[in-house]
Parts: sequence; C-alpha cells; structure tokens
Amino acid sequence: MTVEVGGRSLTLTHLEKELWPGFTKRQLVDYYLGIASQLLPHLAGRAVTLGRFPNGIAGRGFAQTECRGRPDWISTRPVRLRSGVTRNYCVIEEPAALAWAANLGTLELHPFLHRDDPTRPDFVVLDLDPGPGANLADCCEVALALRGLLSDMGRTALVKTSGGYGLHVYVPLEGTTDYGGSKRLARSMAARLASERPDSVTDRSEREARVGRVLVDWAQNSAGRSTVAPYSPRAADSPSVSTPLTWEEVEGQSPEALRFGPEAVLERAQRLGDPFAAALSGLDQTRARSKPSPTGRRSG
Repeated sequence: MTVEVGGRSLTLTHLEKELWPGFTKRQLVDYYLGIASQLLPHLAGRAVTLGRFPNGIAGRGFAQTECRGRPDWISTRPVRLRSGVTRNYCVIEEPAALAWAANLGTLELHPFLHRDDPTRPDFVVLDLDPGPGANLADCCEVALALRGLLSDMGRTALVKTSGGYGLHVYVPLEGTTDYGGSKRLARSMAARLASERPDSVTDRSEREARVGRVLVDWAQNSAGRSTVAPYSPRAADSPSVSTPLTWEEVEGQSPEALRFGPEAVLERAQRLGDPFAAALSGLDQTRARSKPSPTGRRSG
C-alpha cells in the first residue's frame, strides 16, 4: 500500500507479516511513527546501522551498513572501516525514513556515538551486562554506584535499559575529548568499580569472570562501533525497547518493572517526555561553536 508520511510518498508491503509472535510489521511502523519525536533527535546527523530481520525474529537477521535501496531524500554519511573500505550509512532524520526502515524489517537502530567529527564522540557509553547468576536488579545497583562516581567527577550520568536484561549508562561529553580519551575514561571507571566491588562487578569479558557479576563493558567506546539507540526496538524473543529511565526508577522499581514493550514506551513518552533529552543538551551549541564564522574564524 502507498501512504503519505510527512509529505513523502512511501510504498509499504506485507504489513500483516508477523515480526514477533503476535506483533506485525504494521505495528512496527505505527510504533516508529508514534515515537518519532523522541527517537529522531537521537539519530539526527549520525550514521546508523540497520538491524534487519526481513522475515521477523524467527528468520535470519543481518546488520545493514551500506544504505542500499534508499529513496533519494534519505541522506547518507560515509564511514571508513578498519579494512579501509568506505561505506555510506543511512542517516535517519524524519518520520518517513523511520517508516521506510520499518518496511525493511528493521528491528534495531544503531547510531554511532559521533556526528560531524568522526574523532570526537558525544558520549561515553558503559554497558552493564549481567553474567550467569546476576540479573537486572544487580545492574541497577552497579548503575547507581557508577552515577555516584561520575557525580564526584562532576559528570552527568543518564541511564536506559538495553532492551534485554541489562542497562546502558551514558556520560555526555559535548565534544570535550576524542575517542582515545573517552575509552580511557570508560575503562578507568569500569576498572574502579571492579576493584571496589570485586564480588559483584567485573571489567573482564571472559565467561568465568562474569559468573554472578555484572560486566561493565567499556569496549563500545571506539570510532568504529555503534550502539542501540534510545527508543529502538530490540531483536529479542518478544517485542522490547531500549527505554530511557529516570534515576528514581532505577532506585525504586523491581527489575520486572524495568522492561518495556512498544505500547508501554509510547505511553511513557506521553507521560514523561524524553528522560534522555539531557544526553543531547549542549550538542547543538558545540556544533555551532565548531563551525567557521563568516570571517573565517571559529565562533565562540
């Protein structure tokens, strides 16, 4: 069927196909359009990897990097891979682009941590991943400890669910360091938590080190890595969403209350707005300061 989204004409196909049991492509399109005002600011200007499952979660999935088959109104951003190959990634910046991605069976959206300058990330990301015998409640305790350490350093921490059984803690950088500095910060924070809480935290990814502990994974902080976006669905057994949280929720809710599907996330967006909006604060000002002024000098 042909639909109009934001003045764009799109052909959507097989809308009744189940992507998860009981959840159709039509519902995925509706979710992306319903959450667009919260999701799109977190994608704007960023190269995005599309996590595609054309035949649903029961079929084969793959990560699409080259923005093949895009309409001419979807822009791209070149990314040079470690192999030396350059790929032109999709840039998803309007509701119609979300609907186009949904029509491809895109169950996950993974933007890069930088926008204009590929050497300077906008955030540090720490992935709190429970090992065997640990759970989301343990991740909450580690996230709160991490927030305290960052507060002592004068830094802000934001938190979202991974969409699975863990949490992601973001630290806004506002262009203050390069990827080398952001990875050193992430690694030092992970090592400090593992040192202070050796019975419940590890910064090592080996399976034996993770039993009964939460892995504080710092390795995501590289120029060639992308991270699942706030409000992106996840390719789990049932529809789930990587959901921004308030710290009060992390402090006070049971783990079962911190897993959200698309309908719950849309309701939260109506009620709470975007708890992750602070992750973007200062970025536009930073971009403006970095652009040459009419005299040829950098502003600010």
